[in-house]
Amino acid sequence: MTTTARTRHTTNALTAGDLPRWTPLAVLIGATIVSTLIFGFQWLSSGDPLYVYTEKTDKLTIYPNVGGWLATIMALYLIFIYLFSVVAENRRKAFDRLITGLVTVAFIIAMLPLLSLIVTLIIKGLPGLNATFFLNDASMPGERGAAHAILGTLLITLATSVISVPIGILTAIYLVEYGRGNAFSKAIGFFVDVMTGIPSIVAGLFAFALFTLVVQATGGDLTSVRSGAVGSVALIVLMLPTVVRSSEEMIRLVPHELREGAYALGVPKWRTILKIVLPTAIGGLVTSVLLAVARVIGETAPLLVAAGMSINMNTDLFSGVMSSLPTFVYQQWGFTTPEGNQLAWSGALILMLIVVVLNAIGRLVSFFFSPKRDR
Repeated sequence: MTTTARTRHTTNALTAGDLPRWTPLAVLIGATIVSTLIFGFQWLSSGDPLYVYTEKTDKLTIYPNVGGWLATIMALYLIFIYLFSVVAENRRKAFDRLITGLVTVAFIIAMLPLLSLIVTLIIKGLPGLNATFFLNDASMPGERGAAHAILGTLLITLATSVISVPIGILTAIYLVEYGRGNAFSKAIGFFVDVMTGIPSIVAGLFAFALFTLVVQATGGDLTSVRSGAVGSVALIVLMLPTVVRSSEEMIRLVPHELREGAYALGVPKWRTILKIVLPTAIGGLVTSVLLAVARVIGETAPLLVAAGMSINMNTDLFSGVMSSLPTFVYQQWGFTTPEGNQLAWSGALILMLIVVVLNAIGRLVSFFFSPKRDR
């Protein structure tokens, strides 16, 4: 008895009639080519040069309209991906692709200023990064650097974090684990929200006025009020509410079942918080701290008022004005000299790199110490 095998081609009803996966990329490439041809012919017919660099103002002008070119690419992509989807699929899927495209375009538009800032900092700041920049302060004629500002930023930020992080995390623990909506926790939450909206210059004025009163009461020299410690107090006012609110949300995300299991085994509440709640939320807490550090490390106005700025090295937080990278950039840019402008760009690049390194450290801490690691 001979049997013939028949091959049956089965189709998935959920994916039948869908556009190929490479369609969005192909449409994007096509839109880029069409937009490039349009603006390329427009530039060729105008007779303008591709770009003009003005050395006096340090300005680069590109004559093809880059913004219009990008906007045309985005518009053509949205139009054609919608039309192709209507023809090959249906209106529901076409509308879904249109909304997906709009969200992607919005994300790209939001990222463009950030990418532009990063590229500009790298291009303008990288040439000034050398041994002189990292080893000398700004008082060295002909060999000026930013060592004093880098050290000042690290010291002030460290002092701020040492005080703000424990207080902020402990306050968040009280609000979540002990407060439970009582009058005192509501009052704390209200004042934390108020502190979140305080302008940075107000924090600087507060710290300066506070230490002025202390110096007056102790008979000290009013001309020496500004110092790194005063700047740290100003930054504490700005950093503390960020640590409290973000840490509070991270602790609330810990499943309540973990607490109930520990209580059922007779574990005290303080030990449950220390051994279960905090280790579970460690990744989020580290992220909260880093967000707060990034919030204050680039502040200029409060440090100008409270810590001052200098061209000399100062390693004492409690004596004399102390420069930081934000005030250093402001100071050097104000000189309007090529050397000062280069130092300002390089200082801004170093400030960005410090934030990047802190975030990288935070990711590593979250990866190695979180109880659930994606390995």
